[in-house]
Amino acid sequence: MQLQDTAHFNMLEQQVRPSEVLDPRVLAVLKQLKRTDFVDETLSGLAYADIELPIGYGQTMLPPILQGRMLQALDIQANEKVLEVGTGSGYFTALLSILAQQVTTVEIVPELSALAKQNIQRYGFDNVVYCIGDASTGWTLPDRVEVIVLTAAFVSVPDDYLQNLTVGGRLLAVVGQGQNMSMQLTRRLSEREWQTDTILETVIPAVINAEPKPVFEF
Repeated sequence: MQLQDTAHFNMLEQQVRPSEVLDPRVLAVLKQLKRTDFVDETLSGLAYADIELPIGYGQTMLPPILQGRMLQALDIQANEKVLEVGTGSGYFTALLSILAQQVTTVEIVPELSALAKQNIQRYGFDNVVYCIGDASTGWTLPDRVEVIVLTAAFVSVPDDYLQNLTVGGRLLAVVGQGQNMSMQLTRRLSEREWQTDTILETVIPAVINAEPKPVFEF
């Protein structure tokens, strides 16, 4: 147990903080949650390494530095509602739930959604709505939300997501294909105006059912 505590501390002080993640609220939630609680026991020794980890069903948990950068870019406030696409094993969902008023999270693999719910409820968080389905082209919400985060890569962000933002709301997505991807933050400035800024270059797996089409060369 001592080794895991040290690894957790080192993740924050030697990986996340030196990577320009300095928002005290983000560092606090990363400190509060144990990544080991969201991966298979056989991977607990790698839980705090800055690598993608398999979580079953062909899916992965994103590296901690990237997750820290994502949370910092979103700047989630306590009165805001979040839509997350890609629940996975629930680690990032749980981080969001500490920062936000409510999180609606969508996962295409039913078994992962069930696992995430189990993992998150172990911490006692009850402000998460779990949905199962294909969100590759969008997701219907009863009301607009302030924050949307897409945890798998899109070639381009579906318009449905942009329309689901409140004015002043933010959407974070990794956009592109192959080795040419970037994390982008889009703000809704008005009913018909959005502004997109690139945060950093990165590569993550594509969202299921929206993978880039293979290009055939003759």
